[in-house]
Amino acid sequence: MNIKSDKIEELKNFIEGHSFFFISGHKEPDGDAVASCLGIAAILEKFGKPYQLLSAGPFKRNEILPYKDLFSDSMEFMDDSERRKAGLIIVDCSELIRLGEIDGDLKGLDTFVIDHHKTSGLEENMKGYIDADSPACTYLIQQFYEGLLGPLPKETAEILFLGFCTDTGFFRFLTADSAPVFEAVSRLVSYGADPRETYRKITSGKPYSTRKLLGLLLTKAETYLDGRLVVTYESLEDTKKYGGEGRDSDALYQNLLAVKGVEAVVFLRQDTPTTCTGGFRSQDRIDVSLVAAKFGGGGHKNASGMSCNGRVETLIPQIVKEFARIM
Repeated sequence: MNIKSDKIEELKNFIEGHSFFFISGHKEPDGDAVASCLGIAAILEKFGKPYQLLSAGPFKRNEILPYKDLFSDSMEFMDDSERRKAGLIIVDCSELIRLGEIDGDLKGLDTFVIDHHKTSGLEENMKGYIDADSPACTYLIQQFYEGLLGPLPKETAEILFLGFCTDTGFFRFLTADSAPVFEAVSRLVSYGADPRETYRKITSGKPYSTRKLLGLLLTKAETYLDGRLVVTYESLEDTKKYGGEGRDSDALYQNLLAVKGVEAVVFLRQDTPTTCTGGFRSQDRIDVSLVAAKFGGGGHKNASGMSCNGRVETLIPQIVKEFARIM
């Protein structure tokens, strides 16, 4: 999980070789994606390089809403000469398609990827660093910053700490071999990150409607595979009634994974009459990324997502069938 000096030098050369940068993470950004983008922006500022933060959105999570206005879903116009001098830095994913609908042409730009997802790989002609053992992309961004520039300023440490905590469930998903990770987290705190304040930002300020929706989703939950798998879903009617902002899926997963005998949880949402998104969570043994990959998604062993065409009622039996292969 520790980045070697040659990769740090590779990013330095990439930065020095371009005069302008686009920075982007995956669509439907979470704290890790947003914080990683802002961490890269902080590095570029120290190098005196101009940049534009891009995101297809939507910004649905309370903890990232304060940063929404820093991002745009439309690229600044560039002529051919300017494009040749521009670089694209992608964080928390590695595929252009995962960036979503951004107004402008990102294809053909010289690209550097920093990611930590197991199902990712560098596309042709891309440079970068992918470490599936890293618990968060912000952990990698921190190492790049420290390797290039030394200690982080307080503001940057705070945002990277927030991103790290959202992706690790405030350390719940870390394993016994995470000593180097906790050492890095300790440095963030020494730079000025406040664990108590960060926890408050992540867990408080939820709309009351999210409590009602959480209760409904728990009511809809059904068990499969002898109680080892739990599946629940959100319909279009549910979204219309309770709204699409401020969902608290983390609380949903925590509640269901706490049930005796449950090894994995699936949450599906009917986004449109013909498309769905889904989240997958598991205990230690089950690799949910294997199932997510079957439906156009991916992620980590114990936390993955997907987005595909279909309806909840037809996807559920297909997903259960795939889980039956690995459970």
